[in-house]
Amino acid sequence: MTMERRDFLLKSGMMAAFGVMSQNMIGATAFSPPLADPLKPVLLPSLPPLENNGGMDIRVWVHSAMTNGLFSSVECAVAPKLMGPPPHYHLELDELMYVAEGTASILIGDDIVEVQAGGWHLRPRMIKHTFFNASDKPLRFYDMYFNQPFEEYLERIFHELTPENGWVEGSDEKNREMGKLNEKFGLVFPSGAFEQQREIINQFGLK
Repeated sequence: MTMERRDFLLKSGMMAAFGVMSQNMIGATAFSPPLADPLKPVLLPSLPPLENNGGMDIRVWVHSAMTNGLFSSVECAVAPKLMGPPPHYHLELDELMYVAEGTASILIGDDIVEVQAGGWHLRPRMIKHTFFNASDKPLRFYDMYFNQPFEEYLERIFHELTPENGWVEGSDEKNREMGKLNEKFGLVFPSGAFEQQREIINQFGLK
């Protein structure tokens, strides 16, 4: 590799990391916003750790709108012995997880890895994955999202499409709405995903 090419790659990598390369250079997505004003400082006051309330819940910390669509982040709390979503992959979304409490079990491809508190896990797009809490202790982690406002998807599922808001679990109406969301955000359940989820539930004694 010539010095000129190496210097270009180093400089372009640094520019991409700080979000100053054009969208044409780093690859625009369906959710790529137009070039916007410079980012503004945002202060996020501390809050008590999110509670799982015997199940699973999310809290958005960083909204995509705060970062001109570059990044968002949510906190997720998971009760002991609880299964996550069916195995799936994303067409455009890259995810980075930081485990703050407990141990996250991650299906990545067809392998299962454990990420303990203080550990990180990167899940690039197009790779089948899911997560679950196989332990007897609560799990709490932060997910970071790149390339699309995936926090909007999660807020819709966890806090809007609820029985309290008239969305009956398993109803045709809710299933249609979920299908629209999955298509909009490029979330794909591959063949056998629901059967594999059931196998994981049985293997680890999950709810």
